[in-house]
Amino acid sequence: MLHINDLTYRIENRLLFDQATAAISDGWKVGFVGANGSGKSTLLRMIKGELYAGDDEISIRKNRRLGAVDQEAPSSDISLIETVLAQDKERAALIAESDSATDPHRIAEIQTRLADIDAHSAEARAGSILSGLGFSAEDQRRACAEFSGGWRMRVALAGVLFSAPDLLLLDEPTNYLDLEGTIWLEAYLKRYPYTTLIVSHDRALLNNAVTHIMALEHGKLSVHAGGYDLYEKKRAEARAQAASFRARQEARRKHMQAFVDRFRAKASKAKQAQSRVKMLERLETVAEPISARTIPFHFPNPKPMAPPIIRVVDADLGYEEGKPVLHKVNLRLDHDDRIAILGPNGEGKSTLVKALSGRLPPLAGNIYKHKKLGVAYFAQHQLDELKPKQSAYDHVRELIPNATEAETRSAAARLGFGPEKADTKVEKLSGGEKARLLLGLITFHGAHLLILDEPTNHLDIGAREALVEALNDFQGAVLLITHDAHLASSVADRLWLVNKGAASPYDGDLSDYRELIIASSKTAPKQDTKKPAANVKERTRKASAESRLSLQPLKKAAEALEKRIEALNNTMTRLDAALAEPGLFETNLPRATKLSKERSALLNAISQAETEWLEALEQYENAKALADA
Repeated sequence: MLHINDLTYRIENRLLFDQATAAISDGWKVGFVGANGSGKSTLLRMIKGELYAGDDEISIRKNRRLGAVDQEAPSSDISLIETVLAQDKERAALIAESDSATDPHRIAEIQTRLADIDAHSAEARAGSILSGLGFSAEDQRRACAEFSGGWRMRVALAGVLFSAPDLLLLDEPTNYLDLEGTIWLEAYLKRYPYTTLIVSHDRALLNNAVTHIMALEHGKLSVHAGGYDLYEKKRAEARAQAASFRARQEARRKHMQAFVDRFRAKASKAKQAQSRVKMLERLETVAEPISARTIPFHFPNPKPMAPPIIRVVDADLGYEEGKPVLHKVNLRLDHDDRIAILGPNGEGKSTLVKALSGRLPPLAGNIYKHKKLGVAYFAQHQLDELKPKQSAYDHVRELIPNATEAETRSAAARLGFGPEKADTKVEKLSGGEKARLLLGLITFHGAHLLILDEPTNHLDIGAREALVEALNDFQGAVLLITHDAHLASSVADRLWLVNKGAASPYDGDLSDYRELIIASSKTAPKQDTKKPAANVKERTRKASAESRLSLQPLKKAAEALEKRIEALNNTMTRLDAALAEPGLFETNLPRATKLSKERSALLNAISQAETEWLEALEQYENAKALADA
């Protein structure tokens, strides 16, 4: 489907791709990962043809359609449903022609083609996609211009999903979605019958919706079967092996260099010394892997506080008298609570946390707070409150005006802004760096409660993991609104649900909620509307047949490894029985030593076989999932 061949590309003398090569096959769902700024979005622009990469560096199989979300969010007076339907260019053109066609033969051709591309179910399919992304039936009839930019980006996403291209390119598709929309998209992409390439830092999406991971590191591309967790495990193992090999090489190099240094001037040893010099020149140099170390987050721990720290009693919450967003809210928050707030966008999650933070007084009822409660509140719009012409050092200095310069710089470094970043103006910082600075500033003096409203939008996977660790180390209370299921499941131990004017504890866990969302909005993409139905069926039939054939060797390999593990375990049982013989170590130490060594080797063999079996089983299950799709 997609081939990248020896791609080399620079931006302002910075090498993004260094003879990078990768291949993506038909039907693969590929998560594209790499550090922020490494070049992922640049590669997507090259694939789309917006940037010139070279004549042969990037190639897409002939007659394959490519689709991506438009950079400009739709903002016309056309309704959402019509905007999405318009993405099927052929259907729109045929319907327009059918209104004016007079030739009976042409009319028949038009109607036949409309039937071939399933045009008459198009509105239902488009509506189902919009519904999955959070738009009600009433919303779908409203004009795009009536919605905010984030909601209009959802419409753009719905349009490209509806068009069902052969190669679907998505760049951080969950950034404008809530958790419900993210869960729906994950399930949709998992069932999507064509090829996808998704740039994302959403770990749950990269584990549940993809069949492969394509990684960009140090200008090189590599493709790995399985989800992100498996990729990360293999990457850690490869780095450990490389470090071990490098250590052995260095030890060997030092030994030979010591011989050369000692005997180079000695006539009797000169020949051997010269031989070792040549060996040193030929000895492979293993570069030490560059560790992309993520700067940790740190949130000062508060002093213990008697529970509850917040109690909400029969509260109506909203912005206008007589029109509450949330009605009769009764909730309690203790000093050690970790709560993720669930619910679709627009239902009142942000209204609730604004009220709990003290930014929004209740319209009715009461919100009782501990008199010494300190609250740190993070929301995306607060990034605009940072002063663009000031540096991280300047922002920290405002918090501790009486501190010395050394103390101020030390405090800025604790927030993640060392000597190389402390004096950089905010306007020059990346989105992730701005988010890190804001989180550091609002928690600087300690807080009993952290309220985080979508804190991960600008953070890469490493920074998200660092945030998880910091929140789990924090000894105060945490309230989370996030579309990142991995963050929510890793941090929260309780859930609140905000929906239909109510806010209350949710009895299930995140897995229960995920299943509820998927079950209520199952929508599978239909056949490719750009190909005649017969061609699509034939292509699907061939792909299914090929997939079934490819399953057999994978299945046999897994079964063979399973039998090998069974045989090794049987041998281990016999060895253990032999070693358990009374007095063996006293009466026959050589045999006991021999059996012990055999047992140690056998343990390694079993461990290796189990690793290979798990990998073979995963490859088989991934292939089977593709065949069943």
